[in-house]
Amino acid sequence: MLPSLPRSAALFVLTVLLPASLAIAAALPQEERHELMEGVGEGAKVIGSMLEGERPFDAAAAMEALQTWDHASGVFGDLFPAGSDSADDRALPSVWEERAGFDAALQNWAEAVDGAIAADPQTLEDLQAAAGPVFKKCKACHEDYRAAEE
Repeated sequence: MLPSLPRSAALFVLTVLLPASLAIAAALPQEERHELMEGVGEGAKVIGSMLEGERPFDAAAAMEALQTWDHASGVFGDLFPAGSDSADDRALPSVWEERAGFDAALQNWAEAVDGAIAADPQTLEDLQAAAGPVFKKCKACHEDYRAAEE
């Protein structure tokens, strides 16, 4: 059994420490979208290395990458609230200035991901056909809404 805290200590924890710890735990949108895209990039490496013959085809690994993309496509757009642009971020101002276009590009990517998952690629040829449209949608969004890497 835990010892009880004096009322003043409990009040301090509830009013000062708890909110501070919750604020620290809540990541900034820029950090969340960076981490999310890191996962998308890792999935792209897995699938890309299969398509380039650098890694043997693995249906389970391909589907895992597609599932990562699916998760990202469902939440990524929510990570660009007004005021979340930053000099440390590769998101271009066009994300906020042309929000309808950005949202449409994300929707196109999500639909391509859904199609790739529905295709359930079981061969390298299946994966080529399924992943090609997804990569095209990635590239299209990057061209308009992401700054080039320096």
